Amino acid sequence: MDEARARELLAGAALSDPGGLAGVAEAELLALGENAVFALPGAAHALPDGLVVKVGRDATDHPELLERAEREVAVATWLAETGVPAVRAVEPKPRLVEGHPVTVWHRLPPAERPAGPTDLADLLRRVHALEVPAFPLPRRELLGGVERWLRLAGDAIDPADAAYLRARRDGFAEAAASLTPHLPIGPIHGDALPRNVYIGPEGPVLVDLETFSADFREHDLVVMALSRDRYGLPAEQYDAFVTAYGWDVRAWDGCAVLRGARETASCAWVAQHAPTNPKALDEFRRRVASLRDGDPEVRWYPF
Repeated sequence: MDEARARELLAGAALSDPGGLAGVAEAELLALGENAVFALPGAAHALPDGLVVKVGRDATDHPELLERAEREVAVATWLAETGVPAVRAVEPKPRLVEGHPVTVWHRLPPAERPAGPTDLADLLRRVHALEVPAFPLPRRELLGGVERWLRLAGDAIDPADAAYLRARRDGFAEAAASLTPHLPIGPIHGDALPRNVYIGPEGPVLVDLETFSADFREHDLVVMALSRDRYGLPAEQYDAFVTAYGWDVRAWDGCAVLRGARETASCAWVAQHAPTNPKALDEFRRRVASLRDGDPEVRWYPF
C-alpha cells in the first residue's frame, strides 16, 4: 500500500461519515509502514489537536489484520479504565473500507521532549502489573507475520534468503515453545521501544497498541536488549532502563531464544518493503548476512 492508495482509502472512510472525518484533503502523512498514519487538522474538529487516522493493510485475505485493529481499540479503552496513560481511540471499533481497517484516534498534543528508556521502563512496570482484561489477548506471535512479509517481498529478495528465514522461524518457534519464563505471564505491549512512548504535558503516554498481548513479560524486555546490541542504544541508556524496570532480561536463560525470534521477524518485516525501496533491500541484505555469519553485534539501522 503506497501513499496514494492510502489517501484513497482515507477519503473513502470520510465518505461514510463526512462530519466525523472532516479535513482529509489536508491530511498530513505521519508514517507509512504496516499502517498509513494520517493527522487531520484540528480546525476541522471540535477537538483542538485534531485526529489521527490509521489505515491498515487489506484484511480481505488476512482477517487477523482486522482482528488486530479491533483489539487495538479495545486495548485503548481498557487502558483508560485502568489508568495507564495511553493514546485514546475516538470510535469504539474500526471502519472497514474496501477491506482495509481504519481506526480513528485522539491526536496527542505537541511532545514536550523525546522519550527515553526510563520513560518506557516506568510504563512497562505499570502494564506488567495489570491482570488480563475481560476480552481475550493473543499470545505474542513474533514470527506470525514472517510468511506474509516474505511473500510481499516476492522476487525482490534472494529465494535462498527467504528459505533461510523460514528455517530460522521454524527453529525459533520450536525453541520458544519450551521456554520457562522468569516473570509472571500477563499483558505486554509487544513492541516496547521508546519510539512507542510519547511525552505529553502530563508525562509519558503509550502509543501503537496493536501488538498488545498476554505472554511472557520478557518479550517487552528483550526488545531493549536487542536495541543495545543491534541498533546502537548506548550501554548507559540500557543500564538506566534496567535500573528503572528492576531486572535485566539478559540474566534469563531464554533471552537468546526470544532475541533470535525477534531478529528473524525484523528481517522479514524489512523484506516486505524491498520491492519498492532500494534502501530496504540493502538493509534486509545486511541483516540476513549478519545472521548467516553468526555475528550478534553487526549494526542494524531502523527502517
